[in-house]
Amino acid sequence: MDISLSASFVNSKIDTYLAVNNMLSEKEIIEGCKKGKRRAQHALYNKYCGSMFGVALRYSRNKSEAEDVLQEAFIRIFKYIVAFEGRNEGSLTAWVKTIVINTTLSHNRNNKKHHYTEDVDDVQVGEKPVFDVSSDADLTQERKNMVIKAMQQLPDGYRTVFNLYSVEGYSHKEIAEILDISENTSKSQLSKARKYLRSLLGVKEPQKKKSKEWIPESLMS
Repeated sequence: MDISLSASFVNSKIDTYLAVNNMLSEKEIIEGCKKGKRRAQHALYNKYCGSMFGVALRYSRNKSEAEDVLQEAFIRIFKYIVAFEGRNEGSLTAWVKTIVINTTLSHNRNNKKHHYTEDVDDVQVGEKPVFDVSSDADLTQERKNMVIKAMQQLPDGYRTVFNLYSVEGYSHKEIAEILDISENTSKSQLSKARKYLRSLLGVKEPQKKKSKEWIPESLMS
């Protein structure tokens, strides 16, 4: 058999397979995953792997760690989707995201990476900002990438509290319950995280506290 013809045939089959997957409705994906159908599982993975990798990356130190977390998260998703009873549009996305976040928290907790008593003064911040976001030429995606890179340099406790409060929208009371810390500790960690990020990104301290305003809109999704 002609090798080039064989490769072309295989590629066409793959394209057809992916096209069919993309045609599955959310309901079909859910029901298929509950029955353990590989086609539905593949469709669910393709639907969320990109955006959920971004979520895992915000809580991780690097891409390799985020990849490990994402793999573990999808194992949990396929295992527990049988109990999913989402009735509203978008509920699947919220459910998947919750599992990814919980997986990252569990991963960090098991690896003892959270240090909620670390003082920001003990963290070495260079005299010059690591990233310069003052240029008008900066694009939204570029700013998003810079913020994520800066977040990865945060001490793990700072990064976790910052994500839960500033990005996910949890209250300090909820964060305290999730992480088994006091509300004051949550507030302190958030304040230190913001200070550290502003130093890394070269953002001036605001005269009035306006949370989230300096974070790219795309990072909030």
